[in-house]
Amino acid sequence: MTLFAHPDFDHHEQVIHGHDRASGLQAIIALHNTYRGPALGGLRIHPYPTEERALADVLRLARGMTYKSALADLPLGGGKAVIIADPRRQKSPQLLEAMGRLIDTLGGRYITAEDSGSNEQDMKTIAAVTRHVSGLRRDDSGDPSPFTAWGVFNALRCAVRHGLERDTLTGLRVAIQGVGSVGAHLARHLHAAGAKLVLADVDTQAVKHLANELHADVMSPLDIFDAQVDIFAPCAMGAVLDKHVCERLKASVVVGAANNQLAMPEMADRLHQRGILYTPDYVANAGGLIEVAWQRRKDYRHDSVMAHIANIERTLDEIFDRASHEQCSPAPIADRLAEERFSPGVA
Repeated sequence: MTLFAHPDFDHHEQVIHGHDRASGLQAIIALHNTYRGPALGGLRIHPYPTEERALADVLRLARGMTYKSALADLPLGGGKAVIIADPRRQKSPQLLEAMGRLIDTLGGRYITAEDSGSNEQDMKTIAAVTRHVSGLRRDDSGDPSPFTAWGVFNALRCAVRHGLERDTLTGLRVAIQGVGSVGAHLARHLHAAGAKLVLADVDTQAVKHLANELHADVMSPLDIFDAQVDIFAPCAMGAVLDKHVCERLKASVVVGAANNQLAMPEMADRLHQRGILYTPDYVANAGGLIEVAWQRRKDYRHDSVMAHIANIERTLDEIFDRASHEQCSPAPIADRLAEERFSPGVA
């Protein structure tokens, strides 16, 4: 399949494949839109089974970053990078340096940061060969996952107000699919707010440890969709909301940290038809991007970052109100609002 005919191609400005024989690098960088500024997006290292799967992922993720940056009111565009490799076995300084050289060829149009399979130390290695890296630690900054989780927590409170007409989380049951860095932080915020948790993760030891800490229930990753809960929080990989899952969910609200939660755009309509309030993922999970973007500024202040993240609730209030007025899913409303901000000719 050619790029322009790919189902996930959305007028991306540039897509490049990179290969380095010495390090074994096989990578793809996708720039979706740079109207608002350089494309900032994380570097995902994952053992994709095929190049086709890697291309589909990077195209979708890059597009999502454009929309996320626009609705977070950041002077950034959307891009993403993937390396086809197992981060536990194949990641090496040579591989990361080769990736840095590839990034540098774009002259600053793409800025990388950590993502699934990469970390802050990896960014430091890449920064040795290119300056187009963000997410490097300050005295008061570093890992973006706590900021992502805090943004999702704010989004969840907003969704509860609109979808369940409640101002408190006390006693609500929340199913969290995936308790990695972001999911675990989110679980702790919810526990502190009085919510009852049901957790699932492929890492059985990690999920049991967290469940013991938070007095939560545990379900298998295959059964979590059937949990009798008020809120379902997807915090693992994307495309989880397919037609089967949308029919199985018992929750009234969906809000989580995962990118590209909808397997197909029409799944948002199906959730709406079932009376389930879907929170557009790229709005809810923008906290980490906001913090990383602030790291590029000379006036970085933690309280300014947190105030910016708090605006996620205000953005969602507008989206949910308009969706209610138009009697449709919030997903197309969020898309239209974002497109108004990154399309040429729009003030």
